[in-house]
Amino acid sequence: MRCRWHEPFRVAALIATSAFISSAAAAGLDAAVIAKAKQEGQVLFYTNLIVNQVVRPLAAGFEKAYGIKVEFIRADSQATILKVVNEFRAGKTQADVWNLSSGLDSLTDAGAIAKFKAPSADAYPPQYRDPNGTWVATNVYVNTPGYNTDLVPANVVPKTYQDLLDPRWKGKLVWKPNDISGATGFIGNILTAWGEQKGMDYLRKLAAQDINPVDASARAIVDRVIAGDFPIALQIFNHHTVISREKGAPVSWIAMEPTTLSLQIAGVTTGAPHPNAALLFVDYMISPEGQRIFQQVGYLPADPNVPAQVPALKPEGGHFKGNVLSPEALNAGLDHWTAVYKQLFH
Repeated sequence: MRCRWHEPFRVAALIATSAFISSAAAAGLDAAVIAKAKQEGQVLFYTNLIVNQVVRPLAAGFEKAYGIKVEFIRADSQATILKVVNEFRAGKTQADVWNLSSGLDSLTDAGAIAKFKAPSADAYPPQYRDPNGTWVATNVYVNTPGYNTDLVPANVVPKTYQDLLDPRWKGKLVWKPNDISGATGFIGNILTAWGEQKGMDYLRKLAAQDINPVDASARAIVDRVIAGDFPIALQIFNHHTVISREKGAPVSWIAMEPTTLSLQIAGVTTGAPHPNAALLFVDYMISPEGQRIFQQVGYLPADPNVPAQVPALKPEGGHFKGNVLSPEALNAGLDHWTAVYKQLFH
């Protein structure tokens, strides 16, 4: 759906705009870009992020900072990709900014993404931004095993991947099949971190554990663990366990190294109707101000200098090693990892 903010709010935002221009320019943004963006007056954002949790706060923050109206259309990554590509091929590009967690290759192959230079990206590590300037991470997802604290005593909690081979866990492990937030991501993490030979040797042993495939969302997998249906899930979003634990659920996560790190990325569409506003909005999302919005609503900011609400959830705050599955790594390895899943676990 599209969201339009009420005119009184926009008027108030316009009044506040001048106070933010100098700080933005100081951060490296060209004043001419800001002026042109203000003349364009709007930006259309295609995203798979949760609207009420983070999209509306981002839109409100950007409008307050620059007086530029934000409209958005929310869909999952594949639907977003299809819409962007179809509009681009028809010569009717509408989206200024795209935002997704997988499937970058489809946009790249179609020529539907433009290069851009967002100064705030300079503070990010290389694995969180494209060296060619076509994408930058807005937030990260940390996938780890999670467990039911009532069913798994502290003295037997598996700490390493080898511990998962303990016969006590045979038939008691669960994951989501064929998904980056499930089996495919777990397999990709092992093979890219350990190499093909060592990784395959391990995965063959893991296959003997008779892992339960449950075709549900990552959040639903955590709920099944909380309900006691399974003691351990192999690949869940670690922040989901924290949210549930704060509400009294018997669940926790394991910083099993290396954890799987995947990225939510954003970029500018080729032929964006509002190219300057698009650049400004991308830069805003990855600026310290934008990253604090991600932090405040429970997402894990991509900026290493902006901690999570619970700092231990990110590698920098939790002092654990993460293996970043970049969009390029996903594109290169996804078919192989899926084939391994079907060969060993299906």
